[in-house]
Amino acid sequence: MSQTLLLPRWLLSMKPGEDTLEHHGLLIDGERIAAIGTHAELLAKYPQATRVDLPEQILIPGLINAHAHSAMTLLRGVADDVPLMDWLQNHIWPLEKKWVSEAWTYLGSKLAAAEGLRSGTTYINDMYFFPTAMARAAVDSGVRAAVSMNVIDFPTGYASGPDDYIAKGVAAYEQYKGEKLLDWTSAPHAPYTVSDETFIKLRDLAEKLDIQMHCHIHETAGEVSDGIKAHGVRPIERLDKLGLFSERMIAVHMVHLNEAEIELMAGKGVHLVHNPNSNLKLASGVMPLKALEAAGVNTILGTDGAASNNRLDMFGEIRSAALLAKGITGDPTVASARTALEMATIRAAKAMGRADDLGSLEVGKLADVVAVSLDSLECQPVYNAAAQLVYVAGREHVSNVWVGGRQVLKDRQPTTIDVPGLLAEVRDVVGRMKAG
Repeated sequence: MSQTLLLPRWLLSMKPGEDTLEHHGLLIDGERIAAIGTHAELLAKYPQATRVDLPEQILIPGLINAHAHSAMTLLRGVADDVPLMDWLQNHIWPLEKKWVSEAWTYLGSKLAAAEGLRSGTTYINDMYFFPTAMARAAVDSGVRAAVSMNVIDFPTGYASGPDDYIAKGVAAYEQYKGEKLLDWTSAPHAPYTVSDETFIKLRDLAEKLDIQMHCHIHETAGEVSDGIKAHGVRPIERLDKLGLFSERMIAVHMVHLNEAEIELMAGKGVHLVHNPNSNLKLASGVMPLKALEAAGVNTILGTDGAASNNRLDMFGEIRSAALLAKGITGDPTVASARTALEMATIRAAKAMGRADDLGSLEVGKLADVVAVSLDSLECQPVYNAAAQLVYVAGREHVSNVWVGGRQVLKDRQPTTIDVPGLLAEVRDVVGRMKAG
């Protein structure tokens, strides 16, 4: 079994209570981390291991994008500067109805995987149609993914109705069950597109298969007011009565919350995905991170889709989360650099039910490792390497990435993806879309 020694200038494990280590490295043995120690200790103990020197670089756990619509990279920039419901109803849904297919979804998902790897993302919690396409794209690219059994109550080119969505999702799950790079989620789209009956079916499915749930909730003020008109209560109250909230639930956006709802989320152990840049671009609002942190809610980070962000850039989300929380509260101590990094690593692993083997660099955990170079003039000098990751470095400084011990990005080039070939396919598809 191959052994690889990674020898960086700094190592930030994200292990609770452990600060940045200097002149420490780690040993990858197969797909897991087998040792962590000083350079001298590791070189003395493992002289036969393949040595990878990473001067002026910092090792961190692979970043976890807790909410994405991967295939929508092919819709990047089609409808900018419009509000959410206009964006969905008049732009995105009509285009999806015309173009989305298994092949289209695979191509867009592979483009997203490539962009993610170059951004230090090793795990994508996805939500989209044609789950077999996302599963294949993730496996072919060497990235981890939580693939969704996505459901809405109206027909699309993928499925005719909720029972058809569920049946196709379960069939995809059965086909790929046991694939080590993949997890699965039961994924009702949102309260305004899913009925009570369908929510209950998806709740029961998650419990039966012992998987997480993944749902957009309270994204806009309009969603809340429309929910009250349609059901007599705010969407969160409606979903709570249906038994949707537990440690299985990954609730996305959660921008418009009152005090009681925040306490409910904390009490039920729900994981909340902050999507700062997408919410800003669509003018949906800002998640009340300070209040959620004070209540003890597990808050994590996602990019949303490239059609609404328009970047699948977790470094951008980490920085925005830290700065936004400070700006809207007037409190510079909110969302520290460490907190922002936790939201994209160890906290997100907990939300995905993967805290035992992902989210931090620890002996025995899977070797999902990212190297970030801090040697450029833009990143110098370095007084605090962890803070440098949040406030200075960007995705362009990601140099190398390993997923399960396999190097999938080397010197910023994906090792698993033919990038020129991928881009040629993307240009061909988009050219046909533009031509109508």
